[in-house]
Amino acid sequence: MIAVFQTIDLVLGLYTWIIVASAIFSWLYAFNVVNSNNRFVGMIGEFLYKATEPALRPIRRIIPDLGGLDISPIVLLIAIFFVRTFIATSIAPMFF
Repeated sequence: MIAVFQTIDLVLGLYTWIIVASAIFSWLYAFNVVNSNNRFVGMIGEFLYKATEPALRPIRRIIPDLGGLDISPIVLLIAIFFVRTFIATSIAPMFF
C-alpha cells in the first residue's frame, strides 16, 4: 500500500512542476521572450497547455475575472498541496 501512496505523491509532485513550468512559459510567451514561430517552443507550449488546461479550466470558471491576473495556477497548487498533505498525515498513517 505504501507504493500506491508514494506513486500518487510522485505524480502530484511532477504535476506541480508542470503547472509551474506552464505559468513561467506563459509569461515568457506573453512578453515575447521566446520565439513563438519555433516548432520546438510551440511543441512545449502545446504540451504544457494540454497538460494543465483540463485542471485549470474549472477553476477559471469559478474564480471571478481579476482583470488580466490569472490566479488559477495558484489555487490549483494550493489544492495539490492540500491533497499531498492530507494523504501524508491522515490517510497513509492508517495503513502503517
